[in-house]
Amino acid sequence: MNNSERIISFPHIGNYYVAIEFLIKNTLNMKSLTPPPITKKTLELGSKYSPDFVCVPFKYNLGNYIEALEKGANFLVQAGGGCRFGYYGEIQEQILRDLGYKFDFISILNTDDLNPLSVYGVFKSVNPSINFRKFVYYFELTLKMVGVIDKIEKYIRENIGFEVKDGSFEKLQKEFLKDLKKIKNFRELNAVHKKYNILFNEIKTNKPENPIRVGIVGELYTIMEPFSNYFIEKELAKKGMEVTRFITVTYLFRSHPKTKDLIKMAGKYLKYAIGADGTDSVARTKELAEAGYDGIIHVKPFGCTPEVNAMPMLQNISNDYKIPVLYFSFDSQTSETGIKTRLEAFNDMILMKREKEKCKKVI
Repeated sequence: MNNSERIISFPHIGNYYVAIEFLIKNTLNMKSLTPPPITKKTLELGSKYSPDFVCVPFKYNLGNYIEALEKGANFLVQAGGGCRFGYYGEIQEQILRDLGYKFDFISILNTDDLNPLSVYGVFKSVNPSINFRKFVYYFELTLKMVGVIDKIEKYIRENIGFEVKDGSFEKLQKEFLKDLKKIKNFRELNAVHKKYNILFNEIKTNKPENPIRVGIVGELYTIMEPFSNYFIEKELAKKGMEVTRFITVTYLFRSHPKTKDLIKMAGKYLKYAIGADGTDSVARTKELAEAGYDGIIHVKPFGCTPEVNAMPMLQNISNDYKIPVLYFSFDSQTSETGIKTRLEAFNDMILMKREKEKCKKVI
């Protein structure tokens, strides 16, 4: 295949597809094809052709690939990972070839070192004529775009549960992403960021002085792809909660503490790294507990070993700080009704705990 015939695609993960499309368009000079929004069909397709033992992010990604290939994609990108997911690319490629699909396949970011030189080498293998200076410019611009997405979404998580008019934040977020797709340089990106900072702050909210605060920790894909966690942040917002999570692309590649620092943050609860995001989960749960949060939600794919390893320490923190921790393991058989029922019970538990503490202060 020559470059003009290549149509590149990649798996979904939150709203980061906007930044990925931007980078591909401005560096590889290839047409990009974003898979359709994730639905139950995506998961069904991925589950049908996946080994039973793999985690659910593998199945979502495989479903994304199949839907993209069916729509005309012929070049697939896999981003690897810090756990066994880093070995999944070859398996996904073989499954798709066994199904009869014709495509090129490349794995990138099988490292925590997201720097222009390493990514440029991968991109140059796809398009040998790529200009280094141009690549570095758009690579840095893409990273800044990701940072803007993360900052806006942080504000949304903290305030959407208190909007006066239902749907105000979601409507403006769609407009924000639409405008983000039009930017061409740093100046335009800064202008879009400034514009929507003002607009989001202008949305009327009725936020109490001491809102219920819930932190979310766990495995990165399940946290950042809302469909994979059954839109848990949205469900919490409906109950009038302020939501905090640390895991974002910006956090993972720009501000993530070193492992030794996370172990130090975890204190007596952790002496050694436990892999992938597990160490982070323990350290951040302790941090949230010390900050007086009302509850913690731990999310992971079923069978995710690092997060399974983290759970006993999370339970110890829960016991010591008297903070409830709700555990979710997601797979292709997870019931949406079951998720909502457990969230409802979690909310009731927090409200009862608050009422009990209020009564103690009165006495």
